[in-house]
Amino acid sequence: MAASGAPRAATGGEGGIAALLTSVQFRRLWLGQIFSQLADKFYIVLMVFLIAQYWVTDNPANPALVDAAAAIRIDLETRAQVITLMATGIYVANTIPAILLGTVAGVWADRWPKRKVMVASNALRSGLLLLAPLCLLPGPVWLGLSWGYWALVGMTFLESVLTQFFAPAEQAMLPLLVPSGQLLAANSVYQATSMAATIVGFAVGDPVLRLLQKGLAQVGIPGGEFVLLPLCYGLAAVAIAGITLEEPVRIPRAISVWEEIGEGVQVLRERRSVRAAMIQLVLLYSLLAALYVLAISLAATIESLGPTGFGILLAASGVGLALGALAVAQMGERFNRRLLGTSGLGVVACSLVLLGQARGQLVPTLALCALLGVGAAVLAIPAQTTIQEDTPEDQRGKVFGLQNNLINIALSLPLVLAGAVVSRYGLLPVLWGLAAIAVLTALLEQPWRRC
Repeated sequence: MAASGAPRAATGGEGGIAALLTSVQFRRLWLGQIFSQLADKFYIVLMVFLIAQYWVTDNPANPALVDAAAAIRIDLETRAQVITLMATGIYVANTIPAILLGTVAGVWADRWPKRKVMVASNALRSGLLLLAPLCLLPGPVWLGLSWGYWALVGMTFLESVLTQFFAPAEQAMLPLLVPSGQLLAANSVYQATSMAATIVGFAVGDPVLRLLQKGLAQVGIPGGEFVLLPLCYGLAAVAIAGITLEEPVRIPRAISVWEEIGEGVQVLRERRSVRAAMIQLVLLYSLLAALYVLAISLAATIESLGPTGFGILLAASGVGLALGALAVAQMGERFNRRLLGTSGLGVVACSLVLLGQARGQLVPTLALCALLGVGAAVLAIPAQTTIQEDTPEDQRGKVFGLQNNLINIALSLPLVLAGAVVSRYGLLPVLWGLAAIAVLTALLEQPWRRC
């Protein structure tokens, strides 16, 4: 299995972040990504913030919630548990479109101009969030909960639907703006930005919302917490609207959406490099999703952290991923893509094995989580670049839509299964099992072959 077809040589002075950032068009797309990614993270924080502020009182004994909690066998003894249960509805509404609609949205991303799709998606999300304050108005109660909570669930579903159109259009637009020699660096910048937005968005989201709420209230403007998201999505739309891009003219085709999805699947069948790279990405995201669950068990073995400190371990892996992305951006074009993919898998496998040996030790565990993040970057960025380069331009939206579908499934299943498997077999066998899968995939890369 190869992450790419023929080996790609370095492209002289074309690569690297400094050369990439000289492009005004890329800077506009990147700025749009920054605001859009931050808004996506702030959205989840805002939903939890609103639930905690307006729907969860100090007395959590809501009969409807008690019945729902009993059905899924969780306790509702504290306010935090009630907030978590209600936030689960938001998470589910956000996940369903990502699993069901990604491929279909990818087809339309190919049919429509990509820049217009991205601008419209952000503008519509900005407008949708302007309606959020209406959810606080008094009204009927459905299934024991205010109509406003259910309105937020519906709003989250619609916001996620719009995101499914934005994502494949963004991924397909990058190769149109960036020369081939700079594409690896561009994907590295995107990966580092995505991870930074995740860390920053979740870390500062709540303080920023509270600051806006209190600050605007002091000048007589209520609802300051609702300003941030429309602003971020709006700025993303403005940044992307400034891109000048001559996209190939689309000739209308008299075939169905499902036939076009079949064409995207056919690309995977015919292009081994694209198929192999997508398998690598799906495997990687499955391993990372499992790590999210295993981090709780790992943190529980460390006396100074405890199970609630698992976020520190995830943050360490995020830092490693960002550093790995920057390293790939600067030096990745010097190496063969297949060797980079194999090396990344090897680093991930070694990190998983050593994490089992370092249980209970804070510093080695943090270092290994960071190393795992580096390996993930070394694997993911060349694989994503290969898909962009080796997929025909008129099929990219379909392929990226399919990729988003598979990755969302890959992220969901381990979150459901990993905890039960750890409970039954223990942490160490699970870590070794995941490492074995990574090693097997690395061997399928046939690293002993000449590049």
